Amino acid sequence: MSDIATTQPELDAALDRYRVELTGYCYRMLGSSFDAEDAVQDTYVRAWRGYDRFEGRSSLRSWLYRIATNVCLDLLGAGNKRARPMDLTDQGRQASAVLNTRAEVTWLEPVPDGRVLPETADPAEAALAKESVRLAFVAALQHLPAKQRAVLILREVLAWKADEVAELLDTTVASVNSALQRARATMAARQVRRTESADPLDADQTELLGRYLAAFEAYDITALTALLHEDAVLSMPPFDLWLKGHDDIAAWHLNQGIGCKGSRLVPTTANGMPAFGQYRRAEDGDGHTPWALQVLEVSEGRIVGLNAFLDTDRWFPLFGLPERLP
Repeated sequence: MSDIATTQPELDAALDRYRVELTGYCYRMLGSSFDAEDAVQDTYVRAWRGYDRFEGRSSLRSWLYRIATNVCLDLLGAGNKRARPMDLTDQGRQASAVLNTRAEVTWLEPVPDGRVLPETADPAEAALAKESVRLAFVAALQHLPAKQRAVLILREVLAWKADEVAELLDTTVASVNSALQRARATMAARQVRRTESADPLDADQTELLGRYLAAFEAYDITALTALLHEDAVLSMPPFDLWLKGHDDIAAWHLNQGIGCKGSRLVPTTANGMPAFGQYRRAEDGDGHTPWALQVLEVSEGRIVGLNAFLDTDRWFPLFGLPERLP
């Protein structure tokens, strides 16, 4: 079926059809769920304004990706670059840990799966899409120059042909292939660790997450650390501190993090990975209030990453998590 729209209702329907995949593209480019939503909205505004000049020489989808790419390149040209604590500071130690806050614009942001992962019946396509929105992968993308980032996403994630990418970027196939080669080398040097997806969970993952939930809510730190890989990492944006290994992570929970005792967890997913909304006991004693969005990275049956995003005013509404637990 042609994706060329000729009337406002047809164009509205076409734009809506591509919203999720374009948001996923912009998220990988920008590393921010909110910036990605804004970029797609800007893309649609530009599409409406320029539609009288769109003559169907390319598909509507390709035309929208061209506009979205230009929007993202403009934003990245302003110097915006997202990172994780591990990209900014040296490994911390619990005994000497200091919580330094950095500006919001610094941080790589989590994103709900439904905002960036289009529905597909192809298991291999779904697996690739989830892998390409993992926190570690998107963080590694941020180390690429903007156009290399676009080339890698379009070629490796979205499976565009080299000539299609060249046309979109107004460049040559040779230039696209060269950019892809350099981008692959940079990504390989980052040694992105593969992690397991959360949808659907297999039996072992279900058991692991059940044990994690039970251990955290009981605040049994011995049981919790038994679920961690020996070089697991804990991070807590907007603080730039990060800790690695059983001893420091356990000590953190039993000292600076002791206020988390008595928390409750509500399961969700983020970035294709298992996640929980964490609620701490309310100061007024009436139920539990939001504290963190925990995004877990799992590999080979163990948790390798505990990412606690503390700006719950932003994350809980985005993920549809309750404002309070009774």
